[in-house]
Order: sequence, then C-alpha cells, then structure tokens
Amino acid sequence: MPDIVHLTTVHPRADVRILAKEARTLASGLGREVVLVVADGLGSSGARDGGIAVYDVGKPPAGRLGRFVDGSRRALREIRRLEPRIVHFHDPELLPAALILKACGYGVIYDIHEDVPRQILSKHWISPALRLPASWIVSALEWLAARSFDGLIAATPKIARRFPAQRTQVVQNFPILDELVVQGAAPYAKRAPMFAYVGGITAIRGAREMIEALEVLGPVANVRLDIAGTFSPPGLHDELSARPGWSRVTWHGHVGRAEVARLLSEARAGLVLLHPVENYVESYPVKMFEYMAAGLPVIASDFPLWREIIEETRCGLVVDPRSHDAIAAAMRWMLDHPREAEAMGRRGREAVERAYSWNAEGARLIDLYRRVCSRYL
Repeated sequence: MPDIVHLTTVHPRADVRILAKEARTLASGLGREVVLVVADGLGSSGARDGGIAVYDVGKPPAGRLGRFVDGSRRALREIRRLEPRIVHFHDPELLPAALILKACGYGVIYDIHEDVPRQILSKHWISPALRLPASWIVSALEWLAARSFDGLIAATPKIARRFPAQRTQVVQNFPILDELVVQGAAPYAKRAPMFAYVGGITAIRGAREMIEALEVLGPVANVRLDIAGTFSPPGLHDELSARPGWSRVTWHGHVGRAEVARLLSEARAGLVLLHPVENYVESYPVKMFEYMAAGLPVIASDFPLWREIIEETRCGLVVDPRSHDAIAAAMRWMLDHPREAEAMGRRGREAVERAYSWNAEGARLIDLYRRVCSRYL
C-alpha cells in the first residue's frame, strides 16, 4: 500500500517532470513510499528508478478513444489494487476517472501541465468544427475538478490563474541544476558549428523554419542541426527529409537524458522557436531553461515574456519564429561572435542557478502536500 501514486496513461515512464522531479522529490522530502503507474506495455519494475517502483497497466488500444476508455479502466483497476492514500495524476483524459477515485475516498491531486482548453483549439488531429465543443467539455471538467480535488498543481502562473488560489500551487518545470552538465565537455570555442533542438518535432514548434534556415545559410561554415525528439504527425518527417536542408540534419529520435546532455554539450546554441499561438505566448519554455542550464546561448521566439527573460539575463537572441531568414541571421551571429555567444551561455547558466532551477519548485511541491493533504499522510 504505497502512500502516493503518480498516475499517467499518456506520458512515458521516464518523463522528467513526473519521475525525476516530482516523484523523487516527494519520496525524499516526505519520507513516504511513492510509486508510478504508467500504460506503456514495457512491464513493471522494482524500485530502481531513484527508489520509485513502476507499475505498468499495459499499453491501451491504438487511437485516442481507446486510450481514453481502456486506459482509464485499467488505471482505476490498478489504483484499487494498490490502495494508495493519494493519487497524483497528470493527464486531462483521466479527469473522469479521478473524479470517481475522489468519490471513493482517495486523496486526489491534479497536475496541470498545459492550458488544455486553449491547447485543444490548435490540435491538428481534432476537426476544426469539434475543437470549440471539446475545449468547453474539458473546461467544464476542470471546473468540477477545481471544486472536488484536494490540490491542483499548475506548471505556469498563467495556468494557475484559471483555478482557485486556495487549492492551487504553481510548480514550474525548471531544470534540475546539474542534470544537463557534462564533465569534460569540449570548450565552447572548439565546438563544431552545430545547433541543437530537443523536444516534440511539430510544425507549430518551428520544425519547418529550422530546416529552411539551414537552406538560407547554405554551405556556410558547414552548419549542422542536431534534433532529438519524435515527429507529430509522423508524415512531417517525410516532408522535411525531402528538403535540401535535411542533408545537414542529424535526427536522433527519442533519447534519454544523458544523451540530451551530450548533444547540448557539443552545440553552439539551442533553438526554441514555438509559433505565436495563445497557449505558447505566455508559457515558460522548459527547453529554453534546459539550454540555459547546459550553459548554451538560446535563439528563441520573440514573445513578450520570453524577450523579457532573455533581455534581463542577456542569455541569447529573440527572433520571429515564422521567419527562416531571421532564424538564419541569428545562427550566423552566434557563429560570427563566439566570445559573445559563450558569455550568453554563461549568463544563462548563472540565471538558472539564481532563479530558474527545480530546487525552489520542489520545495513548493512539498509545501502543497503538507498543506493540503495532511489528513491523508
């Protein structure tokens, strides 16, 4: 009977926010048994992941409806088997199941990674005619959740504003300080002219513009781009790999954190070029802070909040993410001004140490549990 179960039927078991940050922080900070329930079909494991046991309910059927129905059913069955005191879940599609668990007497915490109602409005796989009704349905479920669950965790201040302040704690997804630091990394000035992008590879995250920027640069200084992540939709890979700029891309697929750290340790700058959709403009970009933690200068979308952070810390350049010419010009500047670029990376690392690391966020997570869930633990 574990004290706390982290539950997800969508995220991978190695999800950094869920496993490396929150689950391990709760286990060490509260001295309680914490386990992770996932649905990936890779099997259960003992307490090997930093002391966190993983229970796998099996991969649900293909398709989002099958994942929603069967994944929720399997999750409910596993929670009833484990009988934890608190269920901390991470997926909006588990909202109905979580309401059932709350009615059965479990402590329930909803971890809200994204502004889902707004995110739905830009989902390519949802018919345009259905996006607004789907957004309303999720908003209604979250309204009910806000008045039913024991605690709400918001990944950004903007998300938190949608929920009752007395039940909500902001826990931002800032990097673990030394996770992406590679001992003995090549000195910045000796690195190849390579840029890095890590994350979901989608059109709305600037995938096309990054490749087009390579084409604008042409063969200048043998510039390359290393990409780590998965394509969505998969057909985007076929489209981009047919472009001339793809010849200077190395796509690594989905990689572990050690490999991410290695890639960043070899790059000249990190790219975070999300398009100006409502769900992104006021977000705190996790990847940007990870690049900063690795000591890399950043080339980022020119959103007001991002510009404020970058100008305050002097850690990079902002560009119009829809302009491949602007992106190419920023990449060229980084290569032509290596001393200034290296200093940007150094200042970015200092800013993470000072204000944008997981240390303070983990303390807020512990505070929520002690404040809201005292009757369960």
